[in-house]
Amino acid sequence: MAARVFFLFTLGYFLSYFYRSANAVLSKDLSQDLGLGPAELGFMTSLFYLAFAAVQLPLGSLLDRYGPRAVTPALLLVAASGSLVFALAPSFPVLALGRALIGVGMAAALMGALKAFSLWFPKGYATVSTLLVGLGATGGLLAATPLALMKEAMGWRGVFLLGAGVVVLVALLLYLGVRNTPPGVPWPRGEGGGGLREVLGNPRLLRVAFLALAFAGSFLALQTLWAGAYAYHLGLSAVAVGNLLLLYSGTAVLGFLLSGYLADRFGTARVLVLSALLFALGLILLLLGFLLPAYLLLGFFGAFNILTLTQARELVPPHLVGRGTTLVNLFGIGGTFLLQWGVGVAVGALGYGWAFGGLLGLLLLALVLYLPLLTPRSP
Repeated sequence: MAARVFFLFTLGYFLSYFYRSANAVLSKDLSQDLGLGPAELGFMTSLFYLAFAAVQLPLGSLLDRYGPRAVTPALLLVAASGSLVFALAPSFPVLALGRALIGVGMAAALMGALKAFSLWFPKGYATVSTLLVGLGATGGLLAATPLALMKEAMGWRGVFLLGAGVVVLVALLLYLGVRNTPPGVPWPRGEGGGGLREVLGNPRLLRVAFLALAFAGSFLALQTLWAGAYAYHLGLSAVAVGNLLLLYSGTAVLGFLLSGYLADRFGTARVLVLSALLFALGLILLLLGFLLPAYLLLGFFGAFNILTLTQARELVPPHLVGRGTTLVNLFGIGGTFLLQWGVGVAVGALGYGWAFGGLLGLLLLALVLYLPLLTPRSP
């Protein structure tokens, strides 16, 4: 049963990663078919993250109350409806609505898995949860060349129609194939409430959340836009840019897979601090023009940002794991939107040096605020 729980939740997160990445391959077709300009295309694509972030806090309460067996499949059905709306969209507003519904529906793919894993795999939680993210991140690979081939065979609308059916199937498999807890393990209940107030009143958790904003936000803002745009700005060819992005994403998968094992062995806080410092080194190398080592460090060590979510589980009682992890994820996903937009504003006004320097300064500030967590009993 434990293996089935792991496989089915990983499959759900695989779909989430595929959908968040799909527009990069389909952008030309979407623009041509529906007459989208760059601003409309960028706004519509970012709606996935906005909608995803917007539902994090209520999602945490639902997961803590009803469990991932019911909540995750229910929201996946919302994602399936979004995929259907997207496929049939005759205009930009309908397309944007579909994208937003997909973001809402996929919001529980990772958070539901982490809530389930906290009870199914309590001893190796960091290892199992980061293995989930590493394997799920291969959904981004499906959203590359294989998606381009599918698009040529059935059109982008056909891809999203097929995707809607696949998401419904995975939702059904999750509902029928998993349990909230292992046999004999009771569902954790709170002892006096507190809920969201208790989570927001946890200063250690808020330090982790701010690190997630700076670390995860920078990692994803670069991966999904600015790492490629900067390479083009330097005059590299499309093939060279593609190779650098492949290095970034490929090393990120390795980082996801290894981060949990290292955290379980050496401690989450220590591994987070070291990886964030090496990510900062990658930003410095990027500013200096050493692209190959920069993209390697940014991809591999940037993936360790996922440990902010596993650490959230360590800082809250079992009945608040859903709310604790979704709060940290809200900061990480919200940070992605804010920093992706903020880098664009800074590049337009001041250039890439100031923009990337801003990311570096924000990350170092977050690390300074995070350092007390290296001492277990500090507030």
